Amino acid sequence: MLYYLFDYLNSMDIPGAGVFQYISFRAGMAAFLSLLITITFGKNLINYLRRKQVGEDIRDLGLEGQIQKKGTPTMGGIIIITAILVPTLLFAKLDNVYVILLIVTTVWLGTIGFLDDYIKVFRKNKEGLAGRFKIIGQVTIGLVVGFALYFNDSVVVREVSPASLASIEIEGLQDLDEKIEYKDVKSTKTTVPFLKNNELDYSKVFPFIPQEYTWVIYVLVVILIITGISNGANLTDGIDGLAAGVSGIIGLTLAILAYLSGRIDFSSYLNIMYIPNLGELVIFCTAFVGACLGFLWYNAYPAQVFMGDTGSLTLGGIIAVVAFAVKKELLIPVLCGIFIVENLSVILQVSYFKYTKKKYGEGRRIFKMSPLHHHYQKSNIHEAKIVTRFWIVGILLAILTLATLKLR
Repeated sequence: MLYYLFDYLNSMDIPGAGVFQYISFRAGMAAFLSLLITITFGKNLINYLRRKQVGEDIRDLGLEGQIQKKGTPTMGGIIIITAILVPTLLFAKLDNVYVILLIVTTVWLGTIGFLDDYIKVFRKNKEGLAGRFKIIGQVTIGLVVGFALYFNDSVVVREVSPASLASIEIEGLQDLDEKIEYKDVKSTKTTVPFLKNNELDYSKVFPFIPQEYTWVIYVLVVILIITGISNGANLTDGIDGLAAGVSGIIGLTLAILAYLSGRIDFSSYLNIMYIPNLGELVIFCTAFVGACLGFLWYNAYPAQVFMGDTGSLTLGGIIAVVAFAVKKELLIPVLCGIFIVENLSVILQVSYFKYTKKKYGEGRRIFKMSPLHHHYQKSNIHEAKIVTRFWIVGILLAILTLATLKLR
């Protein structure tokens, strides 16, 4: 909203109003405001939840320090969602298709997570929202995102003429698009890491399928990844500060990728797809990072509040949608490696237990407990140390993800 106000003031030659034209300024302001909202609003919400006795009902899994967490306020994801949406609404262009998609995703998945937490806390049902309803909600948002990114006329890749490319210098020019020859094309390409020609066209994945049905493949991939990553974030949210810290690292990496892909100068230098209007996602991503960091103020060990499914499902879904917007969804196995491993640890544990029970009459386990972070807790490693090490791994994966821009 403020963007349009200052755009109007700039047209009237009001001194200083033009600063809102710069994505870097608005992104910085979004991160700052997000942190401020999380820290100030967070304290008030935690006190309110305590008064209402909205506490986590801990199941005794035999983990050190677990019982002491009983009664810790949950549903703290409301803090994260508020800290993401308010700066985005204030500083981003609200007619941008990518911003609209992320706002819808945040509200939709936040609502699903809220319902799950509400049933657990107020209805005293430990199972929460039935799994089938969660899946239906995730599939629904996957359909919306998939169709929007595939069919919306504003979602294009800009192909610049060789002559224009030769004249581009990295000068940070905001009006560079007006000085080059280009054409906007609908593209079903995405980035494949580590390969020389690092682009994959969805229309060529299954050559026996007619091109007019390429959207089916694309939408199915969107649904699969959104569901997988949102559930992965949910599973990762098992010890203090883990999900918020890892999500913040991933969000910062995606903000960098969005900024690079949304600029003709940087994208041409790095030889990656130039996606016009993508730069607005940087504002959303920095608000996302600010919300994660601010939430750690209260969620770091020992946690004063848990995000609950309200936060974890939302964080994972946002990450997946941004990855598709920047056409880097195939980098998710690297960038979101922790979420993937947490998911896999549960799948392997359950599958192996069922297999050995059927074969030997006794269920056996690969890990001491799943998800993976509980395995390390069972190995008598303090949860604060586990979280710190997972963060370090997350940073290494983020660096590797950015390195793929040149590692081919």
